[in-house]
Amino acid sequence: MIARRLFPVAAAFLQTSTHNVCARTTGYSRLSPSTAFVSSSASIQTGTSLRMSSTATSVSEVKVGDKLPAVTLKEGQPDYDKPVEVNLLSLIAGKKVAIFAVPGAFTPGCSKSHLPSFITAKDELASKGIEMIICVATNDAYVMEAWGRTSGGSDAGIRFLSDDASLTRALGLAMESDVFVRSKRYSLIAEDGIVTHYFSSAEQSSDTWAPNVLSKL
Repeated sequence: MIARRLFPVAAAFLQTSTHNVCARTTGYSRLSPSTAFVSSSASIQTGTSLRMSSTATSVSEVKVGDKLPAVTLKEGQPDYDKPVEVNLLSLIAGKKVAIFAVPGAFTPGCSKSHLPSFITAKDELASKGIEMIICVATNDAYVMEAWGRTSGGSDAGIRFLSDDASLTRALGLAMESDVFVRSKRYSLIAEDGIVTHYFSSAEQSSDTWAPNVLSKL
């Protein structure tokens, strides 16, 4: 008799618990494919920090004349060796460099257009005084190494660096969500760490490709 009276209560409890778990799980479906990509290390530590992006202080978008931030990126190594930390300002100190960022390694637009444009233009860029070309994305260092190796970018001398979103956020170019962070597409020229040319993809992606960059140098 007692069991029969308790059964409806237990069933109701299970139904409510299942509903809550499903609601929490399917909540991720609100994320669009364009933002669901790389997990931010800061956003997975606690339940509170998952909401960080919605309350984070907004940062102005990078512009000509700005000094690039002092951030540490990571560079993947052959044969899956441990990635090496790279201090961006130390890497580019005293150099004229081209830096371009993509929303994701191995994605169609980045693999078919943006990256190949810099591979093709590497000699012309060198003739304009560009001493180093750097590709940045929020993929992990292992993925960036594999993309550089398989695309021919590494053979062309391009450095493929993984950003934990520190650089992307500092430049005001992060596409945030509660869980994932991507970089907006952009290219820039910097001399000794100072931005001299900036190319945004706000109007069209091709504005950030190497031919347009070359036309302004």
